[in-house]
Amino acid sequence: MGKSLTVIKYGGSAMTDVEKKRGFLEDIAKLKSCGENIVIVHGGGPEINGMLKRVGKMSEFVEGNRVSDVETVEIAEMVLSGKLNKSIVAQLNNCGVKAVGLSGKDGNMITAKKKYLNIDGKPVDIGFVGEVVSVDTELLTLLLEKGYLPVISTIGKDDLGNTYNINADYVAGEIAGALGAERLLMFTDVDGIYMDFEDKGSLIPEISKGEVLSLMEKKIVSGGMLPKVKTCLDGLNKGVERVVILNGKLENIVDRYFSGERVGTTIKN
Repeated sequence: MGKSLTVIKYGGSAMTDVEKKRGFLEDIAKLKSCGENIVIVHGGGPEINGMLKRVGKMSEFVEGNRVSDVETVEIAEMVLSGKLNKSIVAQLNNCGVKAVGLSGKDGNMITAKKKYLNIDGKPVDIGFVGEVVSVDTELLTLLLEKGYLPVISTIGKDDLGNTYNINADYVAGEIAGALGAERLLMFTDVDGIYMDFEDKGSLIPEISKGEVLSLMEKKIVSGGMLPKVKTCLDGLNKGVERVVILNGKLENIVDRYFSGERVGTTIKN
């Protein structure tokens, strides 16, 4: 493809706040106009919760995973691949970007399988929640070569045609690895990794993969940050050069990062 490639996992506050969403996507458009190849992978948990509530369906979670029967995964697909995906694409197009909305089903991009949780040593079935088996990059490569910006909702299917909702952090790492991305930007609701979360002056600007593993062993990285950091490490293991954890709630965070400001935490191989 010739140009550097950035995969962006988009979600959280940057996606649900109207003004932040506008600013975020305007920054993406500016970055694209400078010649950067970009792929956006987005989630949409709060919006799925809202739609389930509107149809009178309760959301049940086990270890952070949404228990998903057939109706739930149909609603998730409708919200992610329909409403949210096309909203992002439309706003990027309005900013002058040639954006294309895709789900993991398009071009057989994401082949998935049922994800089982391991609870007390026993496999627990939580329905149509998936994990990635493989990523076919042919369609994405064609679009990137033609100057398009792919926007991907995290819906995949298995060889039998069953549909699965898949964690967006996880999918972003898999796609970044499969494409050999230079960087993976993971947007969350915290500034990055801290040596002491209570001390906001202890933000770690740059860290190696080995040092992150050490922090995990010492339980310095724990709780809600643990799955996100594990996804970062998975991306590095699959060939991504660097993964950056950034706070999507901050103004102009994309612009600030690419302008060289020391924001977030960069994890390098």
